[in-house]
Amino acid sequence: MNIRLFSRFCTDIFNKSIELYHETDNVDTPIDNPYPMQSVEYFLFSKNHIDTVQWHLEDIIRKPDIDPLEALRIKRRIDKSNQDRTDLVELIDAYFLDEFKDVIKLPDATVNTESPAWAIDRLSILALKIYHMHMETLRTDTVAGHIDLCRQKLTVLKEQQEDLSTAIDQLLEDIASGRKYMKTYRQMKMYNDPNLNPELYNKK
Repeated sequence: MNIRLFSRFCTDIFNKSIELYHETDNVDTPIDNPYPMQSVEYFLFSKNHIDTVQWHLEDIIRKPDIDPLEALRIKRRIDKSNQDRTDLVELIDAYFLDEFKDVIKLPDATVNTESPAWAIDRLSILALKIYHMHMETLRTDTVAGHIDLCRQKLTVLKEQQEDLSTAIDQLLEDIASGRKYMKTYRQMKMYNDPNLNPELYNKK
């Protein structure tokens, strides 16, 4: 793994996922993951595919005239999507834990505010924001002011992507050198658990 270029590696996979999705632009099109199963590339592609589908589900559910039952069905689907997204983040972190398992921590090593995979989660969302903001700049059915505003926002998003990429690569270098170390906390979501959500266990 080339940790100095890992963020670029991720973004290339995210962009491929986004482009493949938009070939059909349909939330029900099955995923076509081109990478070997259980590889980090496979996890990254799957992660972004979930984000991409959910992006469009969030658009659909905001239609003013949407049927309430359809909106509820989509909301349930988004809930499952969030759970799948969290599961994949944990798989990506498991990859990093294995990758750095032999690194000896320095005496003054510190833990980061978030794990590498959660930072990469934000990088995936940024790739989506950049794609869709770019598409807004290509519209021909709106006023020039809208296009100009979207171009300004696109510039900021690209700067944010560059800064986040630099931070991710630096974090991975710090972990590889023992200056930082990883700690992961398994998901503690309560609303999906029938044993922890009182609206569910009180109905038993």
